[in-house]
Amino acid sequence: MDTKKEDNLPPGVALSWGLVEPPKRGPKREMSLEKIVEAAVSIADQEGLAAVSMSRVASSLGFTTMSLYRYIPSKDDLLLLMLDSVCEMDISFENAEEFDWRERMRRYVKATIDILWKHSWYTDLPIFGVPMTPKNLKIVDIGLGTMRGLPLNDYEKMSIVLLLSGYARSCGIIMKDMNRALQAGKSPESFNGHAYTVALKKLVSPDQYPDLHPIVMSGAYTDEFEGANPIGDDFEFGLDRILDGIGHYLAVKGHADKG
Repeated sequence: MDTKKEDNLPPGVALSWGLVEPPKRGPKREMSLEKIVEAAVSIADQEGLAAVSMSRVASSLGFTTMSLYRYIPSKDDLLLLMLDSVCEMDISFENAEEFDWRERMRRYVKATIDILWKHSWYTDLPIFGVPMTPKNLKIVDIGLGTMRGLPLNDYEKMSIVLLLSGYARSCGIIMKDMNRALQAGKSPESFNGHAYTVALKKLVSPDQYPDLHPIVMSGAYTDEFEGANPIGDDFEFGLDRILDGIGHYLAVKGHADKG
């Protein structure tokens, strides 16, 4: 492959934008960048990220490892391309009046979590840096679209995108860990702690845990009384509080601007 850098872009980013010429040697017809990334994503989806290696991907396609290196210079570049390939949202906010800003942000967070749910390995990878690949940037663009028409400057908008995506990522990690535990044989009841309610009420004393003790005794810690939770779904509760905070910020900002 031609590894000429385009405007100082890292190799993986340049590849994602189609700025690198395909190799002049090797199995050009049978192999392509798209097929390599697709094969890697398939392995990760089925077996986890640890199963992805240049040799494993090459083997799944019926080629040698060196053949892959003609298309992608390193595994890190492959991982970056994998991340970008799955960043697809089936939402848009071109008609900003279709939903209010709260509903747009709610849909954006849920769509982000959907990506993490479909590809649980996504959050196993560290954040490489500022999003620079095309599909990842499209997600940023969609996030910014939730704020179209709001009296926010560019820095405020980017901070809110980070806030919303950070909440989605946190929820996605929790969902991933719970799902893996269930697949490993854990029972759903192990997550609510019903079986340990009696023991915890004996162990959590008021002198050692002055603030936790009343929560345990009320049954709220282990969600002892099913259906009695007044706040409803934890995810929705957290998201509503974030949206309330943004709403309060907009109100305060509006008053400040008028003053």
